[in-house]
Amino acid sequence: MQIQLYNSLSKTKEIFKPIKASEVSMYNCGPTVYDHAHIGNLGAYIFADTLRRVFEFNGYKVHQVMNITDVGHLVSDGDDGEDKMTKALKREKLPLTLESMLMIGAKYADIFITDLKAVNNEMPEKLPKASDHIQDDIELIQTLEAKGFAYKTDDGMYFDTAKFPSYGKLGNISNDSREDVSRISINPQKKNSKDFSLWKFDTDLGWESPWGRGFPGWHIECSAMSEKYLGQPFDIHTGGIDLAPIHHNNEIAQSEAAHGKPLANYWMHKAFINVDNKKMSKSAGGFTTLTGLREGSISPIGFRYWLLTANYRSPVNFSFEAVRGAQNALIRLMATVSEYSSHDGHGTPIKTYIERFTGYVNDDLDTPKAAALTWELIKDQMESDADKLATLLEFDRVFGLGLAEIPKVDSFTDIDALPDEIAALVDAREEARKEKDWKKSDALRAEIEARGYEIKDTEKGVRVTIC
Repeated sequence: MQIQLYNSLSKTKEIFKPIKASEVSMYNCGPTVYDHAHIGNLGAYIFADTLRRVFEFNGYKVHQVMNITDVGHLVSDGDDGEDKMTKALKREKLPLTLESMLMIGAKYADIFITDLKAVNNEMPEKLPKASDHIQDDIELIQTLEAKGFAYKTDDGMYFDTAKFPSYGKLGNISNDSREDVSRISINPQKKNSKDFSLWKFDTDLGWESPWGRGFPGWHIECSAMSEKYLGQPFDIHTGGIDLAPIHHNNEIAQSEAAHGKPLANYWMHKAFINVDNKKMSKSAGGFTTLTGLREGSISPIGFRYWLLTANYRSPVNFSFEAVRGAQNALIRLMATVSEYSSHDGHGTPIKTYIERFTGYVNDDLDTPKAAALTWELIKDQMESDADKLATLLEFDRVFGLGLAEIPKVDSFTDIDALPDEIAALVDAREEARKEKDWKKSDALRAEIEARGYEIKDTEKGVRVTIC
């Protein structure tokens, strides 16, 4: 069955045609590891993982690369402000040295990988760090310089966008619109306000280069790493929608100027996760992490399920109430899977449901319709529970909810086997009982039971089972 994807470059839905038969090469813009990833960031990574799973569901071998930026990213997406890694060093009161910068990058990279595993993402084939590819950046800049696309100013090397006539083609950004370039500072030495940094000078930190000591620009890092691991062109480039106007247009310009061919054939972008209808961002403060979700009794998998119920190209407005509502539906789904798995016999995936499911997810990742199909299947009294289970487990190859790992009914004798959000409620109830806060304890019991679980206090401790 054909896969159709919305290509941000053409602004149309296109039939996917791989460069190499039965294989997909995919680059996902990853995190700048100066702080915890917030759930807006994670939404883009869950989207990329879902895309990968759709291809694998269709029998493709996926070569997925996601970068980790641990140097070179300024606070502005243009060329303004403080380096994000330097900002992290100051925040955590560490010395302003390259050694400290790499250390703090490694710290938050490890936390990021833990977060990916918590939301049940498959690990990319490659997770290259920017700091390990400085020489690749230098060589790419040298190519641009030799071809007349790079020039030097007092603060670094810049890309000359005037010499790349199709600059801004992702999103059809006008070369004459002042509004389009408002996020890039006007440097008196720049030839054009859209020109962007390839190398930033820093006499105190950084690496030696033919132009002076300093750091690579954020944009050049992605171009160098994607080319190194996937070649050029590769099939699909993804990221958050906020990266399209500047970062991704800059990647396209420098890569295509250097090599004379497309960077990627398909560009796909995840819409914003908003709070009070405003973009979630670290710079604005008040962002929510997975830790914050857990404190609100929401599990990472509950968050993942919430995202699956919305179209990836449509902005979603985050609230704890909205995600809890989706999580409650997920708990019911888990309870149903647990009940089905307690029956004897092995089922067979139901062909008609698999065909419909495939049609939905192959139509530009229409996961809302695919998620709704699970409930239609569960309510279908004409199909056996064993076949329903086999079908749901096939669906979960795309959803990534870990349904195959759910224990059977009456098997929750260990609190560690419970979903995170239920375990958190059980722990809170135990604490209330120790403090003899019976009113709170009863309220927590009611909440646990409302989510489809039964809690019993025995001589051997608490026992929790699915109702």
